[in-house]
Amino acid sequence: MVDIVGKRNWFFGFSGILILLGIAAMVYSAIQFGSPLQIGVDFTGGSRFVIHFTETVAQDALRQVFTDQGLDPTIQQLGDTSENMWQIRTSFIDADQVNTLLDDMEARVAPIDRNSTRYDTVDPSIGSEVTRAAATAVLVASIIVLLFIWFSFRRVPHAFRYGVCAITGMLHNLLIATGFFAIMGILRGWEVDALFLTAILTVVGFSVQDTIVVFDRIRENSRRRRDAFDILVNRSILEVIQRSLTTQLNAMFVMTAILLFGGASLEKFVATWLVGMVSGTYSSICIAVPLLVVWENAANRRTAGAQATA
Repeated sequence: MVDIVGKRNWFFGFSGILILLGIAAMVYSAIQFGSPLQIGVDFTGGSRFVIHFTETVAQDALRQVFTDQGLDPTIQQLGDTSENMWQIRTSFIDADQVNTLLDDMEARVAPIDRNSTRYDTVDPSIGSEVTRAAATAVLVASIIVLLFIWFSFRRVPHAFRYGVCAITGMLHNLLIATGFFAIMGILRGWEVDALFLTAILTVVGFSVQDTIVVFDRIRENSRRRRDAFDILVNRSILEVIQRSLTTQLNAMFVMTAILLFGGASLEKFVATWLVGMVSGTYSSICIAVPLLVVWENAANRRTAGAQATA
């Protein structure tokens, strides 16, 4: 029998490396751009240009166009240098000033491919409201998951531990997905927007489904068997792993197809969701459930030690 639970330290170490890489990317982003993730106008308010020039441009000349209009832009080149794609973020500007800026850039910097150029703007008050709503949504989702698992497993000894381990697995997935987004922000200029929030909330929703399946099988087996907890949990994982992987792989294949052929507008959303789903499948089997074993074994050793002392 494959001993998945017995290899838990390897799984914990692997996850630790991935999380540290993501944290390192967020630290670098904070130093380079002022925040752990590059925050889009959906949250900060302001205006953002993604401009495709047809010729090579100088960043200083591009910046001068904005400073002449009284703006302090944040400029970043996207993709390969040969693509001539630039992202510029500024404070909130109106439509008339947008047209003036585009005309000035064409006259003073280089011709612009208007069909590939995008412009977004959000009022600062709306951006702050979206930020509060995002934080509240993640917090409420976490509380609901914890209460649901605690209620569903209330007849199992130490049901609260099941809920905490499931939330820990969910936080693991959020850190992996957020770290991935931070890395892509550095490499490709990805910014946090409403679609990113949607992807994160979807990761929260999907993070615990496999964990609950395994926990439910542990509950069933605990009624029928008197094995050591490590063995019982490992047996439960092996009994459901094929169904879990088959279900998740079907969804991952569809998402991969959308990522490859769905266009640039869906790229950030689908990629973040896909990374979160892969992490969720992994964490359900290799993080949340083994963590429950560690907790149970530690509690049993404390109880045995207390009884021996008494």
